[in-house]
Amino acid sequence: MELNLQPLALACHFSGQTFKEGDRVISFLIRNEASVEVVRLDILESVRAEFAPSGFVACQWAHVFKPRKAGENPERELKLTAENLFVTLADPAVELAPENERLVQFLALMLERKRLLRPKGRTADGKRAVYEHAKTKRIYEVPAGELSPEFFMSIQEQLGALVGGPKKMEEPAVAPKIETAT
Repeated sequence: MELNLQPLALACHFSGQTFKEGDRVISFLIRNEASVEVVRLDILESVRAEFAPSGFVACQWAHVFKPRKAGENPERELKLTAENLFVTLADPAVELAPENERLVQFLALMLERKRLLRPKGRTADGKRAVYEHAKTKRIYEVPAGELSPEFFMSIQEQLGALVGGPKKMEEPAVAPKIETAT
């Protein structure tokens, strides 16, 4: 799963105010109603109550703004893969929105199958699954859940918004009826 998205904005999409180091920012991945494109919108947490995104919100997460370092290439993070999305959403410094828990569980399952995450058991209370990221050796805790058919049906809309829904089959053109003279 790959998406081409914009990097973190330098200013609030809603208010236009420039982000300062330490500002709390909420990032949204939204599928616009007018197109099939997924866009990233970053807003200040302080204006969240006033912001009404247009389109389907596939996921959102809150984080603290850190300005880019001099010489850092923002283009390198333009390609958002399932792995990057998981690392972003499951980062302990990010507050996971309740509606994203199932998406993170699905991404963890997918990355475990690709051997990018290694299962390390559960937390002491059994409420979170523990994974180790194969490349970085970072530990991530993911809400534990039942992987039932209902689980997969419940995240279908989020996944459809991120990667596009199934393409509609075109109806076959009906050949015009040709009458012959007899």
